[in-house]
Amino acid sequence: MTSPYPSRLQRAQAAMAGAGVDALLVGPGADLRYLIGYAAPPLERMTLLVARADGAHTLVVPALERASAEEQGVPVAVASFGETEDPYRLAAGLLTGSGSGVLGVGDQLWSLFLLGLQEVLPGARWTRATAVLRELRMRKAADELDALRRAARAIDRVHRRVPAMLRPGRAEADVAREIAEAMVEEGHTGADFTIVGSGPNGASPHHESGARRLEHGDAVVVDIGGPMPDGYFSDCTRNYVVGAAPDGYEQAHNALAAAQRAACDAVRPGATAESVDEAARAVLRDAGYAEWFIHRTGHGIGLDVHEDPYIVQGNTLALEEGMTFSIEPGIYLPGRFGMRIEDIVAVTAEGVERLNTLEREAVVA
Repeated sequence: MTSPYPSRLQRAQAAMAGAGVDALLVGPGADLRYLIGYAAPPLERMTLLVARADGAHTLVVPALERASAEEQGVPVAVASFGETEDPYRLAAGLLTGSGSGVLGVGDQLWSLFLLGLQEVLPGARWTRATAVLRELRMRKAADELDALRRAARAIDRVHRRVPAMLRPGRAEADVAREIAEAMVEEGHTGADFTIVGSGPNGASPHHESGARRLEHGDAVVVDIGGPMPDGYFSDCTRNYVVGAAPDGYEQAHNALAAAQRAACDAVRPGATAESVDEAARAVLRDAGYAEWFIHRTGHGIGLDVHEDPYIVQGNTLALEEGMTFSIEPGIYLPGRFGMRIEDIVAVTAEGVERLNTLEREAVVA
């Protein structure tokens, strides 16, 4: 299989030239993994990719991490520093002759390292690397779409196992732990989040699974996701009821399912991100649930579980083929129950592909 990283670096160079950026300074995180495939550990010792617009790229690593970086086959030169050496001056030396000194800093570079770099580069001008990398990472290549399809299939398999876990008397936290184990068994490297919101707890979109025990008649929101070995994320939410649904639940869930379908149907090249958000919101407004939909309709996904594009009012970005994001409207009735239906979708030339194919009805456990 041909490595994608040389072409990604070439496209980053072209984007730097277009943005007037002389070099990117990228630390551990999704941007680094996207550009060179290195899953660097976040340490108090600096790891930094110096990617120059002229193609002279170098990865700066602590000496004790050099072997690991080389074993992972990074497609750039590697420079290392010892425990008593100054990594900031090493990085600054790699920027000599890079032009006007406009440096794009990765969003996930710790302030510890940024401040150290600014001290040794007082004449540089600083901007966010997002100005260069956002456009590249938003549009997924074929191999990235395949990775996200694999992640979606894996999390769908986990959701199919959830009903057997939802028994009266079990604590939310116990269910969450079992789900996390199932995620690893189904191919994830770990669970990034396991939200199990039962009964009134489901009305908190980011509820922390806790000690509450499931009861007959509970509605349960299960929102789960995590990274696969290649670093690409899953994220999927489904709804369950324990024994029987509470009063008003079926009506609300029918409205939510219609809103989610409308948003998915609105996805196509050229549509704006905010128009997809409005498609979901309009259905819930007409059904009388508008005030109980309290978050954006979706977020991009890839090597980060939340990334551009964001499907939210005010985002006039025109969608393009290859963009991937969640569609996840919700209804949250305080003191009663909550619900959310979430699929990951990809923009195609014809419209939309739902990467999650699991049924969307509320499942009786």
